[in-house]
Amino acid sequence: MILFAAGNPFISAYLQSDWFGKGIFWSLFILSGISWALLAYKIWIASQVKRSSNHFASQFDESIDLLHLQFSPKKGPIAELPHPYFEIYKALKKNTLQIMDRNHYLAKEAFLSQADLDLIASNTYSTIAMQHKLLEKNLFILSTIVTLGPFLGLLGTVWGILLTFSHLQNAQASASMLSGLSMALATTVVGLVVAIPALIGYNYLKNRGKEYRRDMEHFSDLLLTNIELQYRK
Repeated sequence: MILFAAGNPFISAYLQSDWFGKGIFWSLFILSGISWALLAYKIWIASQVKRSSNHFASQFDESIDLLHLQFSPKKGPIAELPHPYFEIYKALKKNTLQIMDRNHYLAKEAFLSQADLDLIASNTYSTIAMQHKLLEKNLFILSTIVTLGPFLGLLGTVWGILLTFSHLQNAQASASMLSGLSMALATTVVGLVVAIPALIGYNYLKNRGKEYRRDMEHFSDLLLTNIELQYRK
């Protein structure tokens, strides 16, 4: 690989830097590792959630009695895998049954008024907001890396230039001055290399989250329409 080839300027800059410069390099390497690991995990989670949601949504049609449907979500590779569609359905079913039981107790009729439907819709949209927040959990790490990476690179740049001027004042060898400049430029490049993929991944995941929220809202509207057709008074 070119990155580890002999004479690579980044490796040379790292080897020639002082302890503080090496600390900046390692901080950038760690941020890069965290960024790529989180990106891979979040993209995998998003694909699994989309697949399970499509499978769950395919089980419904207008002829199904949603309140008496017994259905368990398809299990993912890990037990903690989010299943927003099932959570939306479960919350809607629970709220609807509670309101219908109350109406049956008070008015001897197990039907829903328009006010009841509005309340169910409000609770359903609250569930959607909670699921959307769950899917975007830890995305702040990427946005932090987007900001922190270039700043660490800039810190390396300033430190390298400072070392260069220090060597000039002390009339030291030109090799020492070049090592400072090399570290200054290398940390700047590494900082940008860390931040750019994190920025692209963050924007991609945020946009995908917005699209999936619209899908959740569409799915909940289908469920609410089904409930209204079957149980509205």
